[in-house]
Amino acid sequence: MRLTDILPDRPALRQRLIRGADSLALSLDEAQYEQLLDYLALLVRWNRAFNLTAVRDPAEMVTRHLLDSLAVLPHLPPGHCIDVGTGPGLPGIPLAIARPGLSIDLLDSNVKKTRFLFQAVTALKLGNTRIFHCRVEDHAPAVGYDVVLSRAFASLDDMVDGCAHLLVPGGCFLAMKGQWPEAEWQAVAERCELRARHELAVPGLSEQRHLLELGLREAA
Repeated sequence: MRLTDILPDRPALRQRLIRGADSLALSLDEAQYEQLLDYLALLVRWNRAFNLTAVRDPAEMVTRHLLDSLAVLPHLPPGHCIDVGTGPGLPGIPLAIARPGLSIDLLDSNVKKTRFLFQAVTALKLGNTRIFHCRVEDHAPAVGYDVVLSRAFASLDDMVDGCAHLLVPGGCFLAMKGQWPEAEWQAVAERCELRARHELAVPGLSEQRHLLELGLREAA
């Protein structure tokens, strides 16, 4: 089955995606919209057998997965990025599609999800991504990352503990959260500085979304 045949309501989903991207003031071309929908089709097909996400409805996937991921784009610093605990590629794959110049690695320890990642990256011909199947504490890149990004990886405390070795000096953590995580922030406040706090407005989503940009404090 062709990817274009997996989503019978693809034209309506496309319009939902375009309206959402416009609301986020994103400038995407026709090829990028088609890539995003192809990714959605792959996710829908694999989700039937491998349970990659609890969201089943494709229209909800546009909102909760594609647009939720793309909402980060205006706040994503330049440089080499890693999406830790990426699951089925969220937010990494939508970001890689929307910003072809971005170099982003996708890391997850789940075999089913990394199998899907390899299939998706190959099918979508994403040359700006690499995939790593391992635990984050075991990942030892030759060159560190400017940005360590997480959508649903762990608490801020676990993220800082598990990922600090991945950052280059001056690099940042970008943590996607729902409501403002005051208790989580207090747990890392002595080790991290809060460089930015963004309230994200995801089109079609009423729940709160926050993006925290953290940097490690220099040792005294």
